[in-house]
Amino acid sequence: MINKIAVLLVVLLFIIAALASDPDPVMDFCIAKSADNSFTCKNSSTATVEDFTYSGIKFAGNFKQTGFSSMAVNSNVFPGLNTLGMSFVRADFDVGGVNVPHFHPRATEVGFVLEGKIYSGFVDTKNKVFAKVLEKGEVMVFPRGLVHFQMNVGDGPATILGSFDSQNPGLMKIPNAVFGSDIKEELLEKAFGLSSKELSKLKKRFSPS
Repeated sequence: MINKIAVLLVVLLFIIAALASDPDPVMDFCIAKSADNSFTCKNSSTATVEDFTYSGIKFAGNFKQTGFSSMAVNSNVFPGLNTLGMSFVRADFDVGGVNVPHFHPRATEVGFVLEGKIYSGFVDTKNKVFAKVLEKGEVMVFPRGLVHFQMNVGDGPATILGSFDSQNPGLMKIPNAVFGSDIKEELLEKAFGLSSKELSKLKKRFSPS
C-alpha cells in the first residue's frame, strides 16, 4: 500500500511539473500565418531567411517630444520569434528622459546599455530599491513582475536594449494604470492625499489620448 502511494505521489509531482512549465516545441519553428493568428503556422517549406531577421530597430525612435521612445520587437513584427518564448525592445532616451516605473507581469527583462549613462533599478516586494547608474556595455536584470525604471543621466542621448523571456511579456506603466484608468476619483484622492484639482491634472496627463 505504501509503495502504491509513493508511486502515485511521484506521478503527481511529474504532472505538476509538466503543467507548470511551458510546453516544448514540437516543430523547429512556427511562422504564424498572420499577426492576428499566431496559433496557425504556415507551411515550413515557404519560410525564408527574412522570417528570421529584423531590421526595424537599426535606428533610434523619435524621443524628442516626450524624451523617451520604445520599439517592441515581438512576433507581430518579427515572425521568426513566434512560439520561441522571447521578445525584445529598444528604448531611446533624450537627455533627462525617463522610462516611468512599470512592470512586466509575464517576463524577466535583461537590459543592456548600448549607449549613454542610465540610472536604472527596480523595487522588490519589501520596497527595497536596487538601483545604480549603468554605463555603456553594462547589463541589469529586472525580475518578473517587479516595478522598474530608467532615466538618462548622461550628457547625450542614451539607448537600452531589453530582452524578455516571454513572447508576450505585458506592460503596466504605473502612472497610466493608476491615473489613466477609471478608478474612482474619491479613492485616488484619499489614497494619495490629492485635492480634486491635483487629481484632475494627473488624470488629464496620463489618460489615454
